[in-house]
Amino acid sequence: MTSVTHDWQLTHDLDAFLARAGDFLRSRPAQHTVALTVTDGLRRRGMSQYGKSAPVFGALERDGAVRATFFRTPPYRLNLTPLDERDAQALAALLADAETEVPGVFADTDTVEAFARAWGRRTGARTVPLRGERLYRLGELSVPEPAPPGRPRVADEGDRDLLARWYAEFAEAIGEAALRDPGAWADDRISYGGITLWETPDGTPVAMAGATPPVAGQLRIAPVYTPAHLRGRGYAGAVTAEVSRAAVASGVREVLLFTDLANPTSNGLYRRIGYRPVSDFATYDFTYDG
Repeated sequence: MTSVTHDWQLTHDLDAFLARAGDFLRSRPAQHTVALTVTDGLRRRGMSQYGKSAPVFGALERDGAVRATFFRTPPYRLNLTPLDERDAQALAALLADAETEVPGVFADTDTVEAFARAWGRRTGARTVPLRGERLYRLGELSVPEPAPPGRPRVADEGDRDLLARWYAEFAEAIGEAALRDPGAWADDRISYGGITLWETPDGTPVAMAGATPPVAGQLRIAPVYTPAHLRGRGYAGAVTAEVSRAAVASGVREVLLFTDLANPTSNGLYRRIGYRPVSDFATYDFTYDG
């Protein structure tokens, strides 16, 4: 068996992690969008926003430079930047030896597969593919025409209960139910104008689209949600186009979003608006016997 050594540096200290790995993350803001936005959120809102367990961060250093990173904010899955097979094995060995809880992993498809193989060999975990996603970058914005009746409006404190309910419905639909308090999520998004609603002419909200705060010249559109009984009327396209327009107007260099590869409707919609594929990602869960 080939021996595996590692050059990973682990810490619970966010500032120390960003001092070590921040330039690396900013060097590829599209590929590293999740790491950038999550660490920015932890700095803004505090380290306990996802739960009582402390987040853990790691940076792989070789030849004086950071080559890869990971983070985990319990109860969420492990998030990895691209790794080759050898470095995935080294990370799996390190986390297993430290008895680190790893309920699942999210990364680009090659990295997810490499880590899942290594983690399974090391721990006996079985891999359960959850979903595949495609990262898109906005090219030239094309606003859908004709727009559905109504108008966009930035959500405010009066919309808190609605946003919390829609977030819970969205999270359940993508298999992330109960991982974060919906009310706390709504409060955070309202605090920086991070959700736009599409409302009908009588003022009834019918869809929402959000955006993360800009970090390193990028922001990510998320989530986009229309209640099931209101779909198919153009609301999601209209509100996503409005949030995208506002993002471009704010001066960010890259406007990004993820789509579920199993949903051809949303993938087609975002392409029509002007989004172009960057790369594919996947989420795997792990199950353990005993």
